[in-house]
Amino acid sequence: MSDFRAIVIEQRTEGGKVLEHSAEVRTVGDDLLMPGDVTIDVEFSDLNYKDGLAIAGRPGVARVSPLVPGIDLVGTVATSEDPRWREGDRVVLNGDGIGERHHGGLAERARVRGDALVGVPDTLTSEQAAAIGTAGFTAMLAVLALERNGVDPEEVRTSGSSVLVTGAAGGVGSVAVALLARLGYPVTASTGRVEEQRDYLTDLGASEIIDRSELSEAGGKPLQSQRWAGVIDSVGSHTLANALAQTRYGGTVAACGLAQGADLPATVMPFILRAVTLAGINSVEAPAALRDTAWRRLATDLDEEALAAMTSFITLGEAIATAEELLAGRLRGRTVVAVRA
Repeated sequence: MSDFRAIVIEQRTEGGKVLEHSAEVRTVGDDLLMPGDVTIDVEFSDLNYKDGLAIAGRPGVARVSPLVPGIDLVGTVATSEDPRWREGDRVVLNGDGIGERHHGGLAERARVRGDALVGVPDTLTSEQAAAIGTAGFTAMLAVLALERNGVDPEEVRTSGSSVLVTGAAGGVGSVAVALLARLGYPVTASTGRVEEQRDYLTDLGASEIIDRSELSEAGGKPLQSQRWAGVIDSVGSHTLANALAQTRYGGTVAACGLAQGADLPATVMPFILRAVTLAGINSVEAPAALRDTAWRRLATDLDEEALAAMTSFITLGEAIATAEELLAGRLRGRTVVAVRA
């Protein structure tokens, strides 16, 4: 095979601190690839918050050096030792350690585990699959968790309640709003940029927009007015604690992020007095059957126009600078990286 381009991170750490760090686009050879039974010609990746942290040299994401970042990839199979995959198959991979402890999708070639791959549904283009990425996959897992726990759209509507989505203008939040609206749920979107994002979130299907300050303050009562039939939370910390305290009897909160913090300053009161369920969402280690289910549902339940409205495209060479924009909170929705452009 010929050489290919990749973003390569190198860093030296000590005691959990990053002492030296670099990230640049390089031309590399197959000797850079890690072990795996399927080699992928990557067409698209995307930028997630984890990717931004890794590219910027923040601690906690890159577990090896050198590392190709990118926790998502979409492409075609070049070679395979796994009988499930043949040359030319279109595949998508989300998580499974790529972009953290194994080279990821911000490269024109990758070698990965066949066990972690999912075939791109025929109804989705490769660009759409990349736009969905880990963020959309995570949002779908959260929706599935709400469904498993009986959060029914018709009952939510008739009761006058709604489903809350925090961090609604971000990648997970944007897809969650669009999915829930398409499935018939009334959606309340929480964002720190209400006026700036109002039209965007309304177009995705949100029926109400609230300022994140309503949820993010410390010291909220352990039980508050019952507002939400369900919650998809990508923020954590005080926001998650307040969301739990405001979830109605028998509701479910799906927790999938920690943008505000990894702590949970809450009590057991919502769980034992209101029978609230807290469902954790782990997209990285989701088993194959669940991955297949989520992607089948994404292919049918995510509105194409909504996905297009939340998606922007950049080249591999633009990804490093764009990662800083992502971390600064200046991006919204999904950013797809056309790695061969």
